[in-house]
Amino acid sequence: MRIRLSDTFSLAADTLSANRFRAALTMLGVTIGVASVILLVSLGEGVKVFVTDQFSSLGTNVIIITPGKAETSGGMPLIADTTQGLTLADAEAVRDRCPSLTAVAPVCFGTANVKFANRNRSTLVIGTVAEFETVRHMHVEVGSFLPRADDVSEKQVAILGRKIKDELFPGENPLGKRILVDDRRFRVIGVMQKKGRSLGMDLDDLIFVPVAAAQVIFNRDRLQEILAHAPTEAGLNRGAVDAKALLITRHDNKEDFTVHNQDDMMAVLTTIMGVLTYALAGIAGISLLVGGIGIMNIMLVSVTERTREIGIRKAVGARKGDILAQFLIESVILSSAGGLAGVLLGVGAGQGLKTIFPDMPIVFPVWAVVMAFGFSFLVGVFFGVYPARRASRLDPIAALRVE
Repeated sequence: MRIRLSDTFSLAADTLSANRFRAALTMLGVTIGVASVILLVSLGEGVKVFVTDQFSSLGTNVIIITPGKAETSGGMPLIADTTQGLTLADAEAVRDRCPSLTAVAPVCFGTANVKFANRNRSTLVIGTVAEFETVRHMHVEVGSFLPRADDVSEKQVAILGRKIKDELFPGENPLGKRILVDDRRFRVIGVMQKKGRSLGMDLDDLIFVPVAAAQVIFNRDRLQEILAHAPTEAGLNRGAVDAKALLITRHDNKEDFTVHNQDDMMAVLTTIMGVLTYALAGIAGISLLVGGIGIMNIMLVSVTERTREIGIRKAVGARKGDILAQFLIESVILSSAGGLAGVLLGVGAGQGLKTIFPDMPIVFPVWAVVMAFGFSFLVGVFFGVYPARRASRLDPIAALRVE
């Protein structure tokens, strides 16, 4: 006698419905596993997007040239001594002789005391040039940014970050006012747009001055870095090669500097974050396996409890395949229902965290939801096969003798 698949589904559902509490407890392990996978993957993806956005907010297609050559010696990474360092002349040479790079900004920075009237505080002072705006995507909101290099009349000017403006000039227009930076007078010509924090740095808590003025403030004739921007990725790679060759020539054929590609750095970080996301998903997936073991355990108990029922069904014509299908379907229903509940719980918990902590980076990738639910289905199949086969192989005569 052939039993229709729809009847098998109906019978499996009726059996589980008769033991609702036990079925709910069995599903709980799968539910927690699926919810954990979705929540942890969403957190990992959110952090990856957050880091990518943070890097992008500081400019794209950027190379960073720093003094000192990163080397490996004796198994330990070292920074080799630099014999020359980076100079303004180096930055000008890169600007003039590397056509692939459309904006080059020398940078000299440090901490200095900034004062206006009776208000003063210590803050980060960045010395650079007008091209810094293009390279780092940081723009003025009021006034103007640093003058071009050929405007020698504007050497002692300053542009304030939003936080510095609010603290030194609360409710006032700072343009044209004179401030003291390390006891040197600077005229305020602009206020930066609000940027907030990026990669742990408060981009509103700083001021900009011309690079030559910063070198005087910090008594330094070298640069901490040279930033350069290219309009395309191909131009960036070409520019990095050209800048490296040019600086080696200028530094007496010594590579006493390091050229970093910001996009490559971002790609490495993204890869690392991706690995961490998958690792978190794997850790959370362990609870899914535990839930699957719980399903197998309950199904084995169910086989033992229903031995006589199995014997009667076989006696009236049920085949091995019918019995196997019934128990396997029960296992899949348990795991799939648990998976669906886990999806709802994981997404709901993530949305709840975003409501409580609006700044928490959480992104719900569709692939994570599909993967978690699909894995819960496979768990039901995998851990349901053994109990189902055991039930289908019961001898009907021996089964009928069980009290």
